[in-house]
Amino acid sequence: MIDGKVMVTGGAGYIGSHAVLALLDAGHEVVVVDNLVTGFAWAVDPRATLVEMAVEDPRIVDVLAEHRVRAIMHFAGSVVVPESVADPLKYYRNNTAATRSLIESAVTAHVPHFIFSSTAATYGTPAKVPVAESDPTVPINPYGMSKLMSEAMLRDVAAAHPINYCALRYFNVAGADPEGRSGQSTVGATHLIKIAVEAATGRRDGVGVYGTDFDTPDGTGVRDYIHVSDLATAHVAALDLLVADPARSHTLNCGYGRGFSVRQVLDAVDWVTNMRIERRMEPRRAGDPAALIADNRAILAALPWRPQRDDLDTIVRDALAWEQVLAERRG
Repeated sequence: MIDGKVMVTGGAGYIGSHAVLALLDAGHEVVVVDNLVTGFAWAVDPRATLVEMAVEDPRIVDVLAEHRVRAIMHFAGSVVVPESVADPLKYYRNNTAATRSLIESAVTAHVPHFIFSSTAATYGTPAKVPVAESDPTVPINPYGMSKLMSEAMLRDVAAAHPINYCALRYFNVAGADPEGRSGQSTVGATHLIKIAVEAATGRRDGVGVYGTDFDTPDGTGVRDYIHVSDLATAHVAALDLLVADPARSHTLNCGYGRGFSVRQVLDAVDWVTNMRIERRMEPRRAGDPAALIADNRAILAALPWRPQRDDLDTIVRDALAWEQVLAERRG
């Protein structure tokens, strides 16, 4: 346990709010910084302190000092691959430039530990799958590049200052808190399982399948889906790792090491809901690789973390249960 608080940027968003829950459940004190542009104040557990502020705001140094922050988990940013292709400057501003500012604030405030929300998009189109942390990073979209540039900044800053970091490269995050405390709530979200359960509950009239001619077994894109609660507990374990050895930093894949195609995911939603979702076959989207599957041996070796909800039907059920929570919130 650290002697101080953990700051979670973007803690009112999807993944960030689950990390807040995992930290609080583990006994940490948490301060959330979120500008609430895409996040929701109600998604922040009341045990945490919420500060409405952008991460690039220079006043964040004062927040770090006031709350005696000893670690930062940085989730704030933009995450939609096709949007990054259409508006790359937004991604270099919200992801790269804002992260640079936050790292500078961390150094100024003498925060010794930094956990970064990175992505498998840093690999681009991998030459082989599963893809390992040591494989080439050649992003094929601005989203992946914006995150890779942030990783490079962390590496250079850690070499020059007394701070260590863990960059966690997420594969496809899905599902919701099993206790119904949080989930994916963004209107117009682009995550496949979120879209599918919205279709299953009547919020959408179907699901677009973007590309049926990939070099995969059924022609649709294959992804490694990780339950958001498993991902959140991996962050807590990564923090423990940084605290235990302040001289070392880490870059780790966060995935289960197996993939499911778009068709397989939709079939799973059909199975769980006992209904048939309408599928619309669409052309490929810019910046989408055929398959992305994690080689997760490094994270399993580095952390005591073990997935607890690594089952596609479980992920779908939890996502579906969250849709019902949202329906009740809407009245």
